[in-house]
Amino acid sequence: MTAEPLESGEPSPSQAVVESADQVAEAPAPAEPEPEPERQPEPAAEPEVAEAPAPEPEPARAAEPDAGTEVAGASEQQPEREGRSYTPVEEVDWQWPADGALVGRFGEGGSITAGIDIDGQKGQPVRAAGPGIVVYAGSGVRGYGNLILLKHNDQYLSAYAHNDSLRVSENDVVEAGEVIATMGDSDAESVRLHFEVRKDGQPQDPLKYLPER
Repeated sequence: MTAEPLESGEPSPSQAVVESADQVAEAPAPAEPEPEPERQPEPAAEPEVAEAPAPEPEPARAAEPDAGTEVAGASEQQPEREGRSYTPVEEVDWQWPADGALVGRFGEGGSITAGIDIDGQKGQPVRAAGPGIVVYAGSGVRGYGNLILLKHNDQYLSAYAHNDSLRVSENDVVEAGEVIATMGDSDAESVRLHFEVRKDGQPQDPLKYLPER
């Protein structure tokens, strides 16, 4: 007998394999784990815009502190001196050049006796005792360390010695009370301001000019 194709509708074993393979290919690919809904790259957690810490406001820039005032805690912004012109005052309205105890009086021992010594902390402000023009700022006078000489008029001049740093230059015009230096111990045994008042070139007792305190 000749082998006849099965008519029962049942596929032959080889057909069954092919069909089942086709079915697999056509089947709604359940096997393929649904291409996980393409993970939309998590909105880069949108830099958590809402939750991201707001950029801290830049700390207000403290006007760069005077070197000395960092120590003494008296931050002073340097004034604009350009454009100022020197006008001698008829009378000097004297004021104390620094805060601190009086540790040396006019005429008392020590190598510099032409003025007074005021105790203080390194870096604390030294102020102009009156308005005037800087006629010297440097360290070339032996025994005075970093020194400033301020001319107030044709008669009076004041001196500020042993400074740590100088805040003015020669020919700067300054106002009374303006910071011109920071206290130090240059050419001195301890931190102090040596202050002198000179009239017509002659040293005077500063306490006769400064207000009582």
